[in-house]
Amino acid sequence: MEFEFVYKRHSVRQFKDEQVPEQTIKELIKAATYAPSGKNQQNWHFVAVTDKNKIAEIARIVEAKNAELATYLRDEAKIKGFKGTVAYHTVFKGAPVLILVYAGPYETIADMLLADGIMSREEAMKYAKPNPGIQNIAAALENLQLAAASIGYGTCWMTGPTYAAEEISTYLGFNKEGYHLAAMTPLGIPSADKLSSPPRKPVDDVLTIIG
Repeated sequence: MEFEFVYKRHSVRQFKDEQVPEQTIKELIKAATYAPSGKNQQNWHFVAVTDKNKIAEIARIVEAKNAELATYLRDEAKIKGFKGTVAYHTVFKGAPVLILVYAGPYETIADMLLADGIMSREEAMKYAKPNPGIQNIAAALENLQLAAASIGYGTCWMTGPTYAAEEISTYLGFNKEGYHLAAMTPLGIPSADKLSSPPRKPVDDVLTIIG
C-alpha cells in the first residue's frame, strides 16, 4: 500500500526565507475544503497572513496573553510550565505564511436538548463530546497539511496560541459572525533537508478489531 503522502507530513517549526506564491496558498486551501464535514456544513474560514511584520506582531500578542494568563495561576510549577509553553506557541513567527483556521457555528443534538430545557445541562452535554463542528476544522487542516507536504512545504498543527484568539482577531480586523479561531499553522519551505517525526505507538496498542 502506498501511503507515502501521509508519511511525508511532519511538524515543521523552522522555515527558509522564501515566499509562498498566492496561487499555491489558494490551491492548498482548496484541498482543505475537500475535507468531509458534518451535514456538509463546511463551517470553516481560512485567513492567510503573509506580511512578516503582522506575523511577528501576532507572536508578540501571544507572548503578552501568555504573561497575562500566568498571573491567574497560583501554583509555581504551573506558572513556570505555562510560561515555558510560549516558545512553542510562537514558532510560527519565522514562517513566510501563517494560516488561521476559524470554526463557525454547528448545531448539535446537545444544543437542541439544552434549548428545550427539559434535560439537565450535565446530561445534555454528554452528547456534545464528539464536537463535530471542531472535527470539521480538524479534517480540513489535515487535508491542508497533507497537500502541503506532498509539494514540499512544511506545516505545524497549532492550537496552543488560540488562548489569544480574540486579541489576534481584533488585531487583524477579522470578524465573521459566529466564528472563532480554532487552530493555525505556519506554512513555508522547511529549512532542514531531512525531516523526522516522533515514534508512533504500535498499531496493536491503538486498535481493537471486533469481529
